[in-house]
Amino acid sequence: MEVPGRLILSALLIASCLAELNSTEAEGRSSCTASLGGANMADTHKALILKLNADENCTWTIYRPENKSIRSIFSHVQLDPDGRCESENIQVFDGPSTNGPLLGKICSENDYVPVFESSSNTLTFQILTDSARIQRNVFIFYYFFSYDTSIPGCGGYLGALEGSFTSPNYPKPHPELAYCVWHIQVDQGYRIKLNFKEIFLEVDAHCRFDFIAVYDGSSTNSGLIGKVCGRGAPTFESSSDSLTVVLSTDYANSYRGFSASYASIYTESVNTTSLTCASDKMRVIINKSYLASFGYDENNLQLNDPTCRPKVSNVVEFAIPLDECGTVKRVEDHSITYTNIITFTASPTSAVITRQKHLQIVVKCEMEHNSTVEIMYITEDDVIQNQIALGKYNTSMALFESNLFENPILESPYYVDLNQTLFVQVSLHTSDPNLVVFLDTCRASPTSDFASPTYDLIRSGCSRDETCEVYPLSGHHGRFQFNAFKFLRSLSSVYLQCKVLICDSDDPQSRCSQGCVSRRKRDISSYKWKADSILGPIRLKRDRSASGNSELLHRTHADETQSQPFDGLHLFSFGVLALNAVIVATIAVKRFVNQRTNYKYQRL
Repeated sequence: MEVPGRLILSALLIASCLAELNSTEAEGRSSCTASLGGANMADTHKALILKLNADENCTWTIYRPENKSIRSIFSHVQLDPDGRCESENIQVFDGPSTNGPLLGKICSENDYVPVFESSSNTLTFQILTDSARIQRNVFIFYYFFSYDTSIPGCGGYLGALEGSFTSPNYPKPHPELAYCVWHIQVDQGYRIKLNFKEIFLEVDAHCRFDFIAVYDGSSTNSGLIGKVCGRGAPTFESSSDSLTVVLSTDYANSYRGFSASYASIYTESVNTTSLTCASDKMRVIINKSYLASFGYDENNLQLNDPTCRPKVSNVVEFAIPLDECGTVKRVEDHSITYTNIITFTASPTSAVITRQKHLQIVVKCEMEHNSTVEIMYITEDDVIQNQIALGKYNTSMALFESNLFENPILESPYYVDLNQTLFVQVSLHTSDPNLVVFLDTCRASPTSDFASPTYDLIRSGCSRDETCEVYPLSGHHGRFQFNAFKFLRSLSSVYLQCKVLICDSDDPQSRCSQGCVSRRKRDISSYKWKADSILGPIRLKRDRSASGNSELLHRTHADETQSQPFDGLHLFSFGVLALNAVIVATIAVKRFVNQRTNYKYQRL
């Protein structure tokens, strides 16, 4: 009964897919120059199948309801494979016309699934094709969504050398209208092997409706390794130390989703040993052939704590926690170091003499801001390696819903009201429990490069804003709150940057213990345990009174340029009448130019 059951299930999947496809084609099939009749604002989504001809040149605009954003997904694009991006492309603009900011350009050279999100209330597509007489097909799916709502388990950051993750609600049906992004980042010198244990999505030959996209890099603009849907259990492998996985779903036919796991594969050539220092561990790689040259193998290795064993693959790898496995911590002269020793044990050939060299590797991490050095000493009889590397602590910054700091806000950008209280936490990710985080300086800027202007919230541990409140030291977390503001004569986006100091909690003379110092006795700019965290953008919600009403959605392109009616002729002078005459003449010229050009603005 198992085989007939699978056949019936496959038939149901294909039938549901064809039903949706036929429905989509019925409502959305159109050429570029045909009128679509406008999108119903009561609909939260729409799918379009476009069959483009040669020499197309048209422009469409999508309007969103109030307090919503637009996400458009070009899940299938078939343009002229020999066409150049300059002569055949689809450009997407953030705004009601092609004068808005360009979000991106789609052409046959793209090696990813284009996805665009608006920050304004409109999104504009400009489609241009060359003279080649071939059929072109484009599938566009767009929907309205709110940054204020999030789907639990939808995306995230995976930084361990191995791990697993699933689609939201797995093994129950995945949510509708979801766009989830997982970023996998492992240590330098590793590649990532991604194994899908199960994929159960809607079936489609081009994976237009529900799909998983895997990118060979740290973003969705990296090279596309593969796009899959339906049922299967594929495996992918990255060419570097990062991988990005995307799940995109539409509004119908939800199934189990997926379950996946990943592992790291060491790829760099190691002649002897290598050491890297992370915020929570030391990582030592030893080449097997190097061990064999001394007559040893992985079974002869041990740390200060013999119960901590290495991971063996094509190399021997020790992941040594900073507070376990016999690691020794030392604090002196504003420096924290972590040391452990790898020794090689073997039975002596005689109780009196030996001809086998004794190999000992001393690994030492000194935590500083940013740099790496390695030193090795070799003696004539015994071989002693001293591996020393400089590392930096891993910190991150996030907004929270309340002063309990329990639920981090995952939306980016995060939309807030003016004067709304914001709760900020800088976190130190380390296994050393005896460290504290001190907020030295926090400032705001309207741009991510923190060029002028900037505004200080905290300086030298002291609050510089009347609404800013700095919380007491709290272990691995530095916390403060302030009321939201915007920069004059700038965009409504605000970025936050904090410089933090990391100290040993048992050191009463550390800078962290001094707290607010308005006039410092000495400069601590060279303090070793500094780390920078950046958060943003934080954006202001659009003023409801300035958003207009629904009548604005039905104005024509020419109506948007017309002036408002008179409130009373007695309020206007002859100068105003002359100005209106100029405006009318400008509108007439603009209409004449629009009739002469190939551009057509059609409301979706």
